[in-house]
Order: sequence, then structure tokens, then C-alpha cells
Amino acid sequence: MQVGFIGLGNVGGKLAGSLLRNGKDLHVYDLNADFIASFVEKGAKAGESASQLMRDCDVVVTCLPSPAACDAVVSEMLPEVRESKIWMEMSTTDAAEVARLAKAVIAKGGMAVECPVSGGCHRADTGNISIFAGCDRATFERVLPILTVLGRRVLHTGEIGTASTLKVMTNYLATANLLTVCEAMVTMKAAGLDLATTYEAMKISSGTSFVHETESQLILNGCRDVNFTMDLVKKDIGLFQTIAERHNVPLEISPLMVSIFEDGIAKYGERAQSDDIIRRLEDITGLDITAPGFPDELIDDEPEEPGYEVVPNR
Repeated sequence: MQVGFIGLGNVGGKLAGSLLRNGKDLHVYDLNADFIASFVEKGAKAGESASQLMRDCDVVVTCLPSPAACDAVVSEMLPEVRESKIWMEMSTTDAAEVARLAKAVIAKGGMAVECPVSGGCHRADTGNISIFAGCDRATFERVLPILTVLGRRVLHTGEIGTASTLKVMTNYLATANLLTVCEAMVTMKAAGLDLATTYEAMKISSGTSFVHETESQLILNGCRDVNFTMDLVKKDIGLFQTIAERHNVPLEISPLMVSIFEDGIAKYGERAQSDDIIRRLEDITGLDITAPGFPDELIDDEPEEPGYEVVPNR
């Protein structure tokens, strides 16, 4: 099976790396020629365009930074879609938009899967990340062998649109977690607590979380390089807010989170790392929320394992 991959950025490059590392016949394309060259050096084939990848490959995976970018790529690929062609969308995007594009692909005789990932870039790098897959069951079973190379835990969420909706929800929860972790650590510092002790207290308590056990380490190191930027956070939590508004749910915390990240972007730039949102509180209080002994990057120390389907307990 010939697999094409479009979008070799922070997440996409790592996901594509899992395919290459596990022996898939991989074709790659990105607007950044250096990214393509790096994969070619490792054994991938260079793609010329999105349309060429769809023409020459059985499956094309996209991992792109925005719904607009996804629309442009799929529009370019559509003339090359025919029966047996598969489009797999791994970006975090709007459910209605991915459903619209999937409908266009299916109308041309192809198959479409939305399969966003969750778990951080360090787990995308090792193939241990989790994947939500939205599509009909027959298509899911067709692409499951690829999904279990890209990730470890694969959840079939239902029809197209369900995976994107759940993914946006998880990013909303992670962002809420990040903001409360920032407030907790700044408050403990102000109260005179040792930050390394604070980190451990949070980790072994009911207040722990995936975000704390990973991103708090980068905050305390001072590097705050989580490979995810403030503009992407704003996009994702904005998508969650849109879902709530679409279904008439009067959220209270969500609008405040959007406002906080809008302020962070205004102060530090849209490409500032998301963990750097703690600087808003550091700047106001004059406190330095760093401590020795914490790493400057996240490394997944779990061995790469074969992926499997997660089945809900119904």
C-alpha cells in the first residue's frame, strides 16, 4: 500500500516518522522543502503536490494547521479521488468542516476518515499516541492497520464529525488544566512553598493530571517548549466554544479561557508556546516560576508497542 502524508510540522512530522520507521511505503509533501528533504534522506519518496500524492497513493494522510489549509489541500486532491482511494485527516479541525470535505471525497467514490490524535508530540514521536477515528465501520476496519502504526490506542467514535468533536473537547480540558496548573504554581510560590515540592504534591494527589505530569516540567525548567503554540490553543478552544454555542450550552469557563489566550497572544505573539501563558502571572507578580532539576523536553520513555482498538464499555 502506497501511503502519502501531507503536513510535516510538529505533529505531522512525528506521525509520518512512525509510518516510515515501521516500513510503510511513504510519500511526503509539505510547503517546506527542507521537511521533505529530511524525510527523503530517511527513505521516503518526495511528493510534488497534494494532487500528485492522491493520484499515486492508495491512502493520503493530512495533518494541517487550520481548516482553511485542509480545505485547500482537499480541493486540490479531489479531481484525483476515485474508488478505493482513502483520505485520512489527522488535524484538529471543525466537525462540520471535516464532514463537508469528507462528503465531497465520498461523492467521488473515495473513503474518508477523520482521525485526530491526543497525547502530546512526545508520544506522536514514538507511535504511542491515542487516536480518535470517525467514519463508517467498514472504512474503520480498512484503515485500522495504518492507525495502529500511527498510534497505540485507537477509538472508533462513530460517524464523520464525532472524532473532531471529541478531540476539541479533550484540548479544551487540557487547556483548562494548563491554566489551573499555572495559577496553582504561582500561588504556591507566592505563599513561600518550594516549587519542586509543589510539583510532587500535585503529582501524587487528586490534583494531578496528564498536563501537570508533562507540561509542568517544561514550565519549571523555563524552556516552556511544548511544541504547541498559543494561536493553535486559541483555535481549538474557540472550536469548543462554537460547539457549545451551536447546541445552546451557556458555558462560563470557556469564554474566560479564550480571553486569557487572546491576552497572551497580544502580549507574547501568536507563535509563543502555549505553556508560556504562565508569563502573564509571572509578569504581574514579579515571581519566577522555575526550579532546577526539570527537563527541557518531553521524552516518551515507554517502548513503542503495537496499537489496538479501544472498545467502549456499553
